[in-house]
Amino acid sequence: MSERTMFSELRVRTRQIAESEVFGKVLSIGGLELEVAGLGAAARMGGHVKVADRIRGEIVAVDRDVATVLPFGTWEGVALADDVRLIDAGGDIYPDESWLGRVLDAFGQPLDDALLCEGPHCYPPRAVPPEAFQRRSTGKKLETRIKAIDAFTPICRGQRLGVFAGSGVGKSTLMAMLARQIDADVIVIGLVGERGREVQDFISRDLGPEGMARSVLVVATSDQPPLTRRQAAWTATAIAEFLRDQGQHVLLMIDSVTRFAMAQREIGLAAGEPPTSRGYTPTVFAELPRLLERSGPGRNVPGQGDITAIYTVLVDGDDHNEPIADTVRGILDGHIILDRKIAEGGRYPAIDIAKSVSRALPHCHAPAERAIMTSARRALALNAEMEDLVRIGAYRAGGDARTDAAIQFASLADGFLCQASSDSLSADETFATLYGLLDEAGLPLSPEELAAG
Repeated sequence: MSERTMFSELRVRTRQIAESEVFGKVLSIGGLELEVAGLGAAARMGGHVKVADRIRGEIVAVDRDVATVLPFGTWEGVALADDVRLIDAGGDIYPDESWLGRVLDAFGQPLDDALLCEGPHCYPPRAVPPEAFQRRSTGKKLETRIKAIDAFTPICRGQRLGVFAGSGVGKSTLMAMLARQIDADVIVIGLVGERGREVQDFISRDLGPEGMARSVLVVATSDQPPLTRRQAAWTATAIAEFLRDQGQHVLLMIDSVTRFAMAQREIGLAAGEPPTSRGYTPTVFAELPRLLERSGPGRNVPGQGDITAIYTVLVDGDDHNEPIADTVRGILDGHIILDRKIAEGGRYPAIDIAKSVSRALPHCHAPAERAIMTSARRALALNAEMEDLVRIGAYRAGGDARTDAAIQFASLADGFLCQASSDSLSADETFATLYGLLDEAGLPLSPEELAAG
């Protein structure tokens, strides 16, 4: 055992020595809820307990001397009057740079049998976002080598972007492409409520050995309790904050925010909150900004890095205006919409360029890039406007020169923007090709237009 490992083990054992212990008793059990009496003033919202010395739970409500507890598991085998011991304030973790290349559970514990070293400093999973005036501005443009993103929805260092999609439209594949190709020092990935079989596929097929070596994965599968799924998103964010504080540029990816919100809804309903919009409880809409605002540019102090964040949103029934999608879109610095119709047409990534927005624009593009992007967007928008008329024969070629050019450009761009998950193209090559396609379609840009942007 190395000296570093020995010190880590000693720190863990020292933290486990309690100054004093507080015990209560199980008062009642019903569904997910368990009521505990006897914890007194020590019962605090978010505190963790051990029930019958084997099942971990969290305090979600306190009413006089009775605390309501939800499990990180099930209450199977728990009986009335069983002991309930207060164990900590909420699952604090002690991250370390040696966690890179590891797969962890929602509490920062390894999912393999190997020993995990812990760092000296505590990072609470539920930390407070940095103050607005303490933060830097977003940094330089990052090259993703994904054609549709680099040209139309660029990402800057410290930006927070959402990927909105229905099920089976290519959301996870796009996330894997970003993880492999975006320019970041380290990657933290939170798989929240994912299917268990997809975890190994994501590691071996999507990330690969090279990507995994600079990544930390935090996993809570769909079969785990809502508290565990919510905790996974918090823990992944706390690890990203630790790496940011070491001066690293961190790419944080949470898949998905929707399942985090669903977990919080289950917790809120069990704690007695009233359902509001589509059954979501008020705490869902309070917790979302607390989670999402923690990423972004670092504090304006020497030696601190940034967290560039990508969050996926699983839209309910392909309704991009449902409550969670609408709330998240209002918090983040841009959104990429994946469209089922485009996917069914065979173009991947199935990005709807007209509906996707990056709030880093227009300043992150150079003038020539901005001119090419604007001209391409206008042509694609005109084609979309005329698409139904062309389909029913109400518009025929030759009726308007600019419309004809837009239709031709849209056809050329559709083939160009199609990209296999293993393909990549630099941003310079992407803009050069788009410039050529505009010229080929009869929409050339003059030197003056390129210079003005």
